[in-house]
Amino acid sequence: MKLLISNDDGIYAPGIYALANRLAGVGHEVSVVCPDRERSATGHGLTLHQPIRAEIVESLFDPSVKAWACSGTPADCVKLALWALLDRAPDFVLSGINQGQNLGNDILYSGTVSAAMEGLLEGIPSIAFSLASYTSRDFDPAAQFACRLLDTLAADPLEKPMLLNVNIPAVAIAEIAGVTLARQGLRRYVDIFEKRSDPRGKTYYWLAGEVLEDIEQPADPRISDRIPTDVEAIRENYITLTPLHYDLTAASDFDPLAKRQFSKE
Repeated sequence: MKLLISNDDGIYAPGIYALANRLAGVGHEVSVVCPDRERSATGHGLTLHQPIRAEIVESLFDPSVKAWACSGTPADCVKLALWALLDRAPDFVLSGINQGQNLGNDILYSGTVSAAMEGLLEGIPSIAFSLASYTSRDFDPAAQFACRLLDTLAADPLEKPMLLNVNIPAVAIAEIAGVTLARQGLRRYVDIFEKRSDPRGKTYYWLAGEVLEDIEQPADPRISDRIPTDVEAIRENYITLTPLHYDLTAASDFDPLAKRQFSKE
């Protein structure tokens, strides 16, 4: 298959190296377009007020991999690849493997998920891969699973393009409990802004959010309550697959709003 891979950790991140080389090694046609530096937590931001540059990168990936380092955001990278760099559309857009989990409401900030979402916006099935650790450098189990997942989806194609948010526990393959579908959970953070001074005496702030608690998320009535949240499942060492969509409409809120009288006056 023809695959486009991006990320938000940058061109030199070990996760994208592991994913691209593993997929190229089993015969896929792999192109990499990702930020030239770390662009984590940029969400779905686009570069509109300055030019975007893309430089060919050589001798970093497997020789069969075509790679570019882009000055833009993760979403920029995928958009630029699809409209300017690639000769034809890929069969899948992949993002990652991210250093750190993308669970619950983290996905709203995630550049990893946004890169994959840009693929879905163009009607291309997309997958975001994240390793649920900020310290582990063993991306091999996640890369192996990515290969198996693509084989499964190639043998039994999806009925329509979708985005799968995949989180892999940072444990040995033998310790992975299995693979499960999961609904999006909810995490509550406490945001700490540390106040500092630069060498010229000017004040600046450094954001350091910490997870305060993982909140039990009531099941959507359209989804079986037997399906665990991604937060719950990753804690039990399951690989989680969560289908996501760009439609943020809160369907359950229409009825409460419809009971109220709204006037332009």
